[in-house]
Amino acid sequence: MAALPDAAFEQLFLRARTYTAWLPKPVSDSTLRQLYDIFKFGPTSSNCSPARIVFVKSQAAKEKLKPALAPGNVDKTMAAPVTAIVAMDMEFYEELPLLFPHTDARSWFVGNPALIESTAFRNSSLQGAYLMLAARALGLDCGPMSGFDNAVLDAAFFPEGTVKSNFLCNLGYGDASKLHPRGPRLSFETACELL
Repeated sequence: MAALPDAAFEQLFLRARTYTAWLPKPVSDSTLRQLYDIFKFGPTSSNCSPARIVFVKSQAAKEKLKPALAPGNVDKTMAAPVTAIVAMDMEFYEELPLLFPHTDARSWFVGNPALIESTAFRNSSLQGAYLMLAARALGLDCGPMSGFDNAVLDAAFFPEGTVKSNFLCNLGYGDASKLHPRGPRLSFETACELL
């Protein structure tokens, strides 16, 4: 594969920011379907694909989400056109006969809650990152966040108990006039080793 053009790096990483203020421009359902159809191809271990996404758009769904939010996250989340609940299916392994059919991968997980939890959390986090990159590639801005009560959110959106929330990501068209200066990043020497 060839390297992407510089403009792609700018859009995906170098100019992209975390937004907390949003323009009053809706995100269409077709864009969210396109978003999924892109990020679902990001790699996960054994193609396990544990992420489950709830796209919160309606006022009723936003009101359902609101009690789970930390006070500092309420206004920006209520103003966002969409909030993606990036969650993880704790029974993801039931789909492995379809997703990873050349071996009995399901048997690796049955009765092993520690492996289920670590695999679901790691891979749904990866899929959430793919979601953000795909959103940026489609021209959307992102505002990923923690700062919510997982138990309250899960009771409201996943009462059956087999799906658990990981993190939230507001999506839409960010208001660049409300951005703060970009925070610093660690140097290569601080964050990396060459061995």
